[in-house]
Amino acid sequence: MSVVTMAGEPAQQLRAAAIAGDTAAIVELLNNGAKIESRDDKGRTALMLATRHNRVNAARVLIEAGADVNAKDDINDSPYLYAGARGHNEILALTLAHGADLASTNRYGGTALIPAAERGHVDTVSMLIAAGVNVNHINRLHWTALMEAIVLGQGGPAHTQIVALLLEAGADPNIADADGITPLQHARQRGYTTMAQLLEQAGGR
Repeated sequence: MSVVTMAGEPAQQLRAAAIAGDTAAIVELLNNGAKIESRDDKGRTALMLATRHNRVNAARVLIEAGADVNAKDDINDSPYLYAGARGHNEILALTLAHGADLASTNRYGGTALIPAAERGHVDTVSMLIAAGVNVNHINRLHWTALMEAIVLGQGGPAHTQIVALLLEAGADPNIADADGITPLQHARQRGYTTMAQLLEQAGGR
């Protein structure tokens, strides 16, 4: 898809180019004055759309041109938060290198680390821990990343590794859910033996 064949105003064309991953069109449109932070009817910028479609090169061009990695859409996703939640690690690395707001939260009041832990994205969790995201942040459900890895994971190797990574990074094993049930109690209830052992070793009760 070239700039010439794209319909709509330059801002629409820019977003279409981002979805298509057409870096040449993105560069040309930006050089011709297309507004980099223009939004669609759901509040999504070109960078947000590139991120949703995991168009790494398009995201790189937009970020290097100054696109805001923290610009939130109508459902409180930003390129940084979405890349973290979905395990789009190449784009996540770009956002972390260009001012990602580590304390920003999604519509559930959670940091990028919480959905990454829930979905079993081991490398993403490592990246976010290394970047300095608060491992003990509590979302609106009163769950931490540690809690989500246990309650919403399947107890398999990826989620077990994430539990280990979080505990090594200083996650508090005794932050209970809204009902007062601790991570260790949840792990035991589900028969997640290795997770339970890790929690016990970290002082979980």
